[in-house]
Amino acid sequence: MSNRETNPNEARSPRKDFSESACRARGNQVAERTARSRAAPELFGPADQLQAPGFLTAFVPLEPQPEPSWRPGMGAIPFDGGATFRVWAPHAQRVQVVGDFSHWHAVELAREPSGNFSRDILGAGNGQQYQFIIQGRYGDWRWRNDPRAADVTNSTGNSVILDHRDFVWRYDGLFRMPDFREAVIYELHIGTFNDSAGWGPGHWLSAIDKLDYLRELGVNVVELMPSAEFAGDFSWGYNPTFPFAPESSYGTPNDLKRFVDEAHRRGIGVIMDVVYNHLGPSDLPHWDFDGETFGRGGVYFYADWRASTPWGDTRPDYGRSEVRDYLRDNALMWLREYHMDGLRLDATKEIRTASGVDNPAGWELLRSITEAVKREFPWKLLIAEDMASDPAVTHSQGAGFDAQWDAAFVHPVRAALTAPFDEGRDLNAVRDALYFRYNGQASQRVIFTESHDEVANGRSRLPTEVSPYNPGDMLAKKKALLGAVLTLTAPGIPMLFMGQEFLEDGHFDDGDPLDWNKAGWFGGILQAHRDLIQLRRNWHDTSAGLRGEHVHVFHLNHEDKVMAFHRWEHGGAGDDVIVVVNLGHRTFTGYELGLPTDGLWRVRFNGDWRGYSPDFGDTSVHDVWGDWGGRDGLPARGALSLGAYSAVILSRNRW
Repeated sequence: MSNRETNPNEARSPRKDFSESACRARGNQVAERTARSRAAPELFGPADQLQAPGFLTAFVPLEPQPEPSWRPGMGAIPFDGGATFRVWAPHAQRVQVVGDFSHWHAVELAREPSGNFSRDILGAGNGQQYQFIIQGRYGDWRWRNDPRAADVTNSTGNSVILDHRDFVWRYDGLFRMPDFREAVIYELHIGTFNDSAGWGPGHWLSAIDKLDYLRELGVNVVELMPSAEFAGDFSWGYNPTFPFAPESSYGTPNDLKRFVDEAHRRGIGVIMDVVYNHLGPSDLPHWDFDGETFGRGGVYFYADWRASTPWGDTRPDYGRSEVRDYLRDNALMWLREYHMDGLRLDATKEIRTASGVDNPAGWELLRSITEAVKREFPWKLLIAEDMASDPAVTHSQGAGFDAQWDAAFVHPVRAALTAPFDEGRDLNAVRDALYFRYNGQASQRVIFTESHDEVANGRSRLPTEVSPYNPGDMLAKKKALLGAVLTLTAPGIPMLFMGQEFLEDGHFDDGDPLDWNKAGWFGGILQAHRDLIQLRRNWHDTSAGLRGEHVHVFHLNHEDKVMAFHRWEHGGAGDDVIVVVNLGHRTFTGYELGLPTDGLWRVRFNGDWRGYSPDFGDTSVHDVWGDWGGRDGLPARGALSLGAYSAVILSRNRW
């Protein structure tokens, strides 16, 4: 077992050094080095005279003109017997590397014509810590971490050499990413998904403990909120400092690989959320990296008005090919080295525009990522969070993503569910949300009623929005369940946010773990979500139409707030599905509506069933016999019972 791999038999605690004194000591060391270099640059003369404070010293003879490496790759790349170091520093005069392999004496790197500095160093290997020492354009020296560090001790500590060969994938080869039409996504945040309130956040190994639960729930893709190294231990993850290094408070890189491997063992794909619209803004190794700031942050960042983002003045300079390569290589790294099954790119509108102005270089970055991924991994799912409903984002001649988060679904549907009075529910808006698609394809959208953004930033989970003072009451449960029905029966790729399936309330907070007690308290609501996901995925060969592109909203009763729609893929028994949604307070018996054909339409789901909650109305909903005779523009008709604020799903058996 590698010394970088957590022993599963040991106590499951994060690898990150949580000792405040140790963290401060590391930070003080780096600060002291930086101060000494600026105050007395003569200390950083000949490389073999350099001594890192706090480390053993030894004389390391160096040749006067080192040779650059002929090996490919950027960052620290292990090979048998050593490691190649290559770093982009176009304005630096000299670059040196120090680390465990040299007893923290500086080793000079050789300049390459490209603006890179590189060298092969024997004895450098997996798990060893290192940093760069850079003489800037104006002669000053600075210690810098590797912007491409594949592992770090923490966001203010040292870079760590990582050999990706040091992990054995056990189950990965048995997994195949589901067809996008089959996907049911579950968004989760590692720090709060399976954790107890207290000292440290949740981690990869604790999340593994809930993978069987997710398999039983029926989801087949998990979408991880950003898990690259960020400042501090608690965060949403949208403040990346080391994009190539998994967050150290969540465990080791091999722990993340084990999480992916175990997910694949259970037939669950894994998508990583990545952030390329800005970096940091704190603890950034990129900032003033090689001594030329251009009045702002240096070579990695825009130096004009385009630097400004809603999260700080750290928008990467997409106009530089080296920066585009940096971000594209990061996207490919997650897919190659961690075997992720897709990516979700955060806030792509802030990449393709800057301060609302179109940014062609940002479009070029997005296309370069999607084209590179599709060349190598055409089956992997690329999702954009753009939220501007721009079809170019998912067009083959545009940014080229497979799908995008759909604002045209979540906002009108949530508005209908949270309206305090029935007359405030706009059925036309819900109908339009069902019909909406990009470039003529519903599969180009990801649909949801809860996500990390929709349940924070001044908003809350649906049960809390419906009943702020009692989010576990009957009305909250019913409307939350209606949201799940619409999400899991509408055309598109459905997504749930962690805990939604057992009525988690309040708002999302990176320091507030999921309350798994609710999975017992609201076990019926959890079962309802299982039943809906099984229908969505056609587990019983009775609801294939829910995977299809087609939808026809054929019944809109604005007065009583009842709507019905037909879903199908190819049509016929076992394929045609009828979804009847009651967004009003009335209970109905003998409610007539149209049907696509005659025959026996069986009840597959009754949202008013008392088995889902003891305070539901338990309206007795029987199978419906369809007779010829047109209604609602369909050739047949039938009648059914329908509970208040509930849904009924019907389909026909194949036999």
